Amino acid sequence: MASISTDANGNRKIQFSDGNGQRKIVRIGKPSMKAAEKILAKIEAILEAKLSCRSLAPEVAEWIGKIPDVLAKRLVAVGLIAPREKRQEDSTKLGEFIDAYLVSRTDIKPRTRTCLLQVRSNLVEYFGENKPLRDITPGDADEWRRWMLTCEKKLGDNTVRRRAGRAKQLFRAAQRKRVIAENPFADMRDCTVRANKAREYFLSLEDTAKVLAACPDHEWRLIVALARFGGLRTPSETLSLRWSDVDWERGRLLIHSPKTEHHEGKESRWIPLFPELREHLEAAFDRAAEGAEFAITRYRDAEQNLRTHMLRIIKRAGLTAWPKLFQNLRATRETELVETYPLHVVTAWLGNSQLIAAKHYLQVTDEHFAKATHNQTHSGAEISEPDGSAVVRPLRDNEKAPEFPGLSVSCRDMNTSTVAEAGIEPARPFRNPGF
Repeated sequence: MASISTDANGNRKIQFSDGNGQRKIVRIGKPSMKAAEKILAKIEAILEAKLSCRSLAPEVAEWIGKIPDVLAKRLVAVGLIAPREKRQEDSTKLGEFIDAYLVSRTDIKPRTRTCLLQVRSNLVEYFGENKPLRDITPGDADEWRRWMLTCEKKLGDNTVRRRAGRAKQLFRAAQRKRVIAENPFADMRDCTVRANKAREYFLSLEDTAKVLAACPDHEWRLIVALARFGGLRTPSETLSLRWSDVDWERGRLLIHSPKTEHHEGKESRWIPLFPELREHLEAAFDRAAEGAEFAITRYRDAEQNLRTHMLRIIKRAGLTAWPKLFQNLRATRETELVETYPLHVVTAWLGNSQLIAAKHYLQVTDEHFAKATHNQTHSGAEISEPDGSAVVRPLRDNEKAPEFPGLSVSCRDMNTSTVAEAGIEPARPFRNPGF
């Protein structure tokens, strides 16, 4: 009844004969053959219903209601369906919808609002302020994403991923309000940030001391110390720290996390009052004004950009700025702590998951390589050189390894030591007769 053909450029069209024997063509663009076959099946179902004077099957009627306006107009042109009635959603423009959405979202944080405004700017720059939401197709969404990677601003890969995810969020809201039938970003993958090893940086204790010395006052030293030695997120967790959150007696800090507070049980966490951090916290406490609520008071103004200040401090310290000024400090601390404490303990202190820690925080440092190369074990005998230095050479045939003082049991003794024989049943545990 109907057939699919493809031209040299990959454009597909569906041909069919109507009830009067006339040949009609519906151009459908460049969908996959599987998608084209689905459209073909629906067109054949419409033709069959028209020729037999029956009503459309529910699934076919639903499909007609969801197809883009472009395809609907082409089906109208060949007499397969009736023209769509003008609907309110047809007049909903891209810019006005996003603006209305942002006004309605009084629950989002300022940083989230800023991110959504950035996505609005990208969408409007590409599609135009007055682009009807219903006219944006999945193919348009793909082209918009590619444009962000290649446009004059040339956004980074992770930035594009993040903004594509935000765009998906905006259009999902439009779909839930029945402004659009389908979300053109729904099938878009890779909308989560990937680890970027090129932006990792480990700030050594030596360089940390230089940065602290270059800080203009005790509050800036505390800001750096909270990120570098406490692993706090800056500025959100740092500016949320109150003096009432410091448990001096138990040596702990209560950290409030605006980023994760919407997750149950993640609104706050306790961290140790590490010795390196305590000295800066005590110095700030001694200088705090009477009745001060927050640990950081001078730099709480939203107009102040901590990143700009931090760049000046790093330059004053004689260092080159690292890629992610505060996140790299937090990652440095997590990398240090896992050398001493179990990973589940460290992630509980820093407020992230073991998966996120392994993917975005933990680093392989020069110290790891140095430790590995200096702690190698040798199978051989140590001999003295004429100059008094010691070297290790392989054992000769039938030569025994030298005895080392301080070891209570040699390998030879362990092979001949006696152990009490045990039966088939395992040894019974000791039980305190008092219980």
